[in-house]
Amino acid sequence: MFHPLPLYVGLRYVRARSHKFFVSFITWTSLVGVCIGVAALIVILSVMNGFESELRDRLLSLGSHVRVNAAAHSGGAAAAQPAPSAADWATAARLTRAVAGVTEVTPYAELQALAVRHTEMVPVTLRGVDTQDAAGTAELARTITEGRLEDLTPGSARVIVGAVIAERLGLAPGDTVTVLVPTVNADGTPEPKLREFGVAGVFEAQIQDLDATLVFAPLADVRALGPAGGASEGLRIRVQDVLRAPAVAARLRAVLPVGFEVTDWTQDNASYFRATRIEKTMMSLILLLIVAVAAFNIVAMLVMVVTDKRTDIAILRTFGAAPRRVMGIFLTQGLIIGWLGVALGVALGLLLALNVETIVPFLEHTLRFQIMDPDVYYITSIPSEVHPGNIVIIAAAALVLTALATVYPAIRASRTAPAEALRYE
Repeated sequence: MFHPLPLYVGLRYVRARSHKFFVSFITWTSLVGVCIGVAALIVILSVMNGFESELRDRLLSLGSHVRVNAAAHSGGAAAAQPAPSAADWATAARLTRAVAGVTEVTPYAELQALAVRHTEMVPVTLRGVDTQDAAGTAELARTITEGRLEDLTPGSARVIVGAVIAERLGLAPGDTVTVLVPTVNADGTPEPKLREFGVAGVFEAQIQDLDATLVFAPLADVRALGPAGGASEGLRIRVQDVLRAPAVAARLRAVLPVGFEVTDWTQDNASYFRATRIEKTMMSLILLLIVAVAAFNIVAMLVMVVTDKRTDIAILRTFGAAPRRVMGIFLTQGLIIGWLGVALGVALGLLLALNVETIVPFLEHTLRFQIMDPDVYYITSIPSEVHPGNIVIIAAAALVLTALATVYPAIRASRTAPAEALRYE
């Protein structure tokens, strides 16, 4: 069977067993280094994707994918525009439900307040929910650890508090807590409102920012404490695909009348996910150094092979082989070693990433330690989520690095002078 000369000779060099020990050792080290680097990148990024998804799910469990609120006025002519009325909110809700991708629209009210018990005070967000809407309160019901959601009835003056708030104030179902809401009269003088609530239950979303700040109360009770005009009210919107929330928010801005402001979860939690993206980027660059070191090993290995094969190169050149053919021989050898390492790394990385939830408990049981201590971390298991796009980028980056590593040795081989190489042969 016909084989191109560079491919045929390059494959022979890869399979040859007559290499010196040190050259063979560096060859295998390079292949294993590329394999480990690629596998580590895939596993680490998959785990970080899993943590990101877990964080997103927990942040959104008691939040909204998209929110519609009354637009804030900064002064000028727009300041004269009145706050939306009940009819305006009903129209906004109807228009919102008609937008593609929207699955649920629930009214809510939210106030900044202080929760007071004895001498302790905690700043909280008092959020009113429609307790008659089973779909809108399903996530809250799932996070309740003490008490019952059914006790949160309009006019009952009861609340459900976060686990951290309950711990700080020493609250349990049946206790009372005073809520102070700062308000301002029409003449600009402050007039705080005080209301005593009974604790109907405690929830735990396992996110510090939620468990330490949120207090849920019936929607009517929160509206009664809020300022006139409904400035604290809004619509809580959930969508089919949470990752498409920004696109849904853009469509809502196009259909809702002036006077409403639309925000999505990527804006509300931008700092969390910006930090995650930075961590993923830095981790990828650091782990890519493993592949880079392996690529330098390929350079060293090929340079030694070129030195060892100077006589062979000179004979090929004497028989009429062009420099580019000689270059192709060593490009072939380097690419096969590098790309075989990449292929093995992708296979190993996928095997580990897809079985993290099995491997980690086995290691914890065998080594008798827990990686994610429940006394320190909310998330006690290590999630993994493989994204095909990440695999393609990692494999492509590794292939490019290993391909670049073959260029210098191949050029050096092509410049070998036959007369010089055969002078003492």
